Amino acid sequence: MAKTRIPPNAVTIFGFLLIIVVAWVLSEGHFFIGGFLVLIVSCSDFIDGAMARAMGRATRFGALLDSSLDRYSEAVLLFGLLWFYAMEQATTQVLLIFATVIGSLLVSYVRARAEGLGLDAEVGIMRRTLRIMTLSLGLILSPIEPALLVILWILAISTNLTALYRLFHVWHVSIRKPQEPRDKLD
Repeated sequence: MAKTRIPPNAVTIFGFLLIIVVAWVLSEGHFFIGGFLVLIVSCSDFIDGAMARAMGRATRFGALLDSSLDRYSEAVLLFGLLWFYAMEQATTQVLLIFATVIGSLLVSYVRARAEGLGLDAEVGIMRRTLRIMTLSLGLILSPIEPALLVILWILAISTNLTALYRLFHVWHVSIRKPQEPRDKLD
């Protein structure tokens, strides 16, 4: 891919645009096909960073763009599911997806904020790659009646537990480190 001379940021943006299409597929209730599409399209997320490094074009902005569009991508996919279930008036699924979105955002936020404070928070099991793989599995298994509902429960609980675990970890690490004055942290 690096030999194509396609800018890595273009690959990142194109991957995000494909995720929007996949979200539409999910919003139409085509979960089985959507599960495979999520896996395929998510692979572009692994390509862009490797391309940037191979081409010697890795930049801070590219890293920020990639991680930002990763968060948008996950939210857009979940919104596609949310839209379908909202139209079906499936309150349980809507609430589980909402809880998953909150948990996913907090998993990323706690890590980023901790790193901004000079602390490590790359702990917990439900990192983005595992969340996407778990969602894909649930979508692919959706013809088996309770499979997707079970996966939504797993995602809702595990993302929030991971975020809380990261908070606990940062608290635990920070009590062992000398504290800076509060005004320097804000």
